[in-house]
Amino acid sequence: MTKNKAEAAAPVIADSNALIEAKIENLKQLQARGVNAYPYKFDVTHHAGALQKKYAELAIGVTTEDVVSIAGRVMSNRNSGMFIDLKDETGKIQIFSHKDHLPPEELEKMSYYDLGDIIGVTGIVRRTPRGELTVNTTKVEMLSKSIRPLPEKYHGIHDVELKYRKRYLDLIMNDESRETFRRRSQIISFIRKFLGEEGFMEVETPMLHVIPGGTTAKPFLTHHNALDMPLYMRIAPELYLKRLVVGGFEKVFEIGRNFRNEGISIKHNPEFTALEIYQAYTDYVGMMGLFERIVEGAVKAAHNGETKVKYGAHEIDFKAPWPRKSMAQLVKEKTGIDFMALTDLSAAALAAEKSGVPVRPGSSWGEIVEAVFADKVEGTLIQPIHVTDIPKDVMPLAKTHPENALLTESFEVYINGWEIGPSFSELNDPFDQRARFQNQLEAREKGNDEAMMLDEDFIEALEYGLPPTGGLGIGIDRLVMLLTNSQSIRDVIAFPTLRLHK
Repeated sequence: MTKNKAEAAAPVIADSNALIEAKIENLKQLQARGVNAYPYKFDVTHHAGALQKKYAELAIGVTTEDVVSIAGRVMSNRNSGMFIDLKDETGKIQIFSHKDHLPPEELEKMSYYDLGDIIGVTGIVRRTPRGELTVNTTKVEMLSKSIRPLPEKYHGIHDVELKYRKRYLDLIMNDESRETFRRRSQIISFIRKFLGEEGFMEVETPMLHVIPGGTTAKPFLTHHNALDMPLYMRIAPELYLKRLVVGGFEKVFEIGRNFRNEGISIKHNPEFTALEIYQAYTDYVGMMGLFERIVEGAVKAAHNGETKVKYGAHEIDFKAPWPRKSMAQLVKEKTGIDFMALTDLSAAALAAEKSGVPVRPGSSWGEIVEAVFADKVEGTLIQPIHVTDIPKDVMPLAKTHPENALLTESFEVYINGWEIGPSFSELNDPFDQRARFQNQLEAREKGNDEAMMLDEDFIEALEYGLPPTGGLGIGIDRLVMLLTNSQSIRDVIAFPTLRLHK
């Protein structure tokens, strides 16, 4: 009989060791007995979690007549395969293989099964005398022979570098990680469903931009060979989404990746997921209510209807409505400095320096206010709050506040001392927008490489008429962190950005 190519080739593992060699030997033994260790399919009829739920009331010692087919990974193997703990996406179940149910040649093959192997089992459901829900095997198939040993069962993966670099091992060994990503999916699914029911249309906008825009951030630069032109990975989809509102779509949203060439921390990853929403004929006050309903609903979706969530040492209550306070008011409450009475640039800078906040040369009034807020106030905002009336200097795409030209109609939501997302009444005056872009260009010329560039095409779009519009953004990764008690953004991004492995 001619062997297939997979069987004919001698397995080679670059960094082999005794455990790997032993598993390869078991693979050879199975192949010698006619087993295809990597077949094409297996018909699954049930999952472990569903079986545990369905037979929760099955009495001890009772054997049913129900035949099921399940598949999963071998997580423990006792008595040469007589007892196996099989783990699938939904949980674990015990597999029992015995001469009363399997012929001798099949039992012999079981002795060559290792931890980590993926197998398919057909058998009868029973509850053992010890109370363990079990499948009595009548047929077992090797579905994928595992060549590398799993991390040690009782200690799991404690090396965070290994956890993030080899996420598949983390997911195999740590049920908590699997649950985190399930909840992430639930949160995003809820947001899509909620916005659809509210009449919003989901859209997609370019990832590659000729001019980076939509926020102040340092972009990644790439190059398109065929067009021989530089392109930037998007830092935000905002300007394209507002072009769609110009085109007549009144409610649009996008959930997608953004890319910022900035530092990495427990709250920052160079690529991250954000939600951006734009609604015509409303303003930032209208967006406050929408922001609250989205987040409160997502919390309930991930926590069985509850609005209180434990995060670290805090219990955070997401129940709306949330407090609304201006940035200047919060700074005054915390430091005693009334920046609304210190509009002179030098006076504002002196007050900041006296409070212990260094002022970067060339900073504007608004940048000084924001710096003091970030240093003295931000970390104290544990419960959800709308921080309103952000200075115009740091909000180049927001409408000027009608009562004070130094401020904008805007807010940022803070939870656990983190900014979760900004929102504002969108600037739709093309002349004002051009002037704001010019101010950003001046900031770039002074060395601020995060300042915006001039986007003539976007200004032209505004010249056709953008209706009064409210917009908001939510950092999905940070929101998931809060709702899963995850202490690092890397815990909620399946494959975070890491240094090259040495």
